[in-house]
Amino acid sequence: QVQLVESGGGLVQPGESLRLSCAASGNIRSINAMGWYRQAPGKERELVADITSDGSAKYGDSVRGRFTISRDNAKNTVYLQMNSLKPEDTAVYYCKMNIKRLWYTVFNDYWGKGTLVTVSS
Repeated sequence: QVQLVESGGGLVQPGESLRLSCAASGNIRSINAMGWYRQAPGKERELVADITSDGSAKYGDSVRGRFTISRDNAKNTVYLQMNSLKPEDTAVYYCKMNIKRLWYTVFNDYWGKGTLVTVSS
């Protein structure tokens, strides 16, 4: 069993910052890519940022230059530092990890349940 738990969401004003965390637990052997996605009301889920096991990151166009993704492999945790937040960043943020479980030979994607970020004055 593998579980991903996000934390750090909340209500902030435009221009403020938040830091999201997502920790994976369970019978994990190895983790490839880690990423953050978001889904705003009435919209499809979109990539915010992801990071490979060797630290190579990519970002969605709307957050590039404002958000930074990082990971702590020892803690099976991925972070998303969000600066200069805008009302259009309001969404449920989900983490996703590509994980190989103990005694398994393949990697599978696992999702967290999401954390709500609201940017409003």
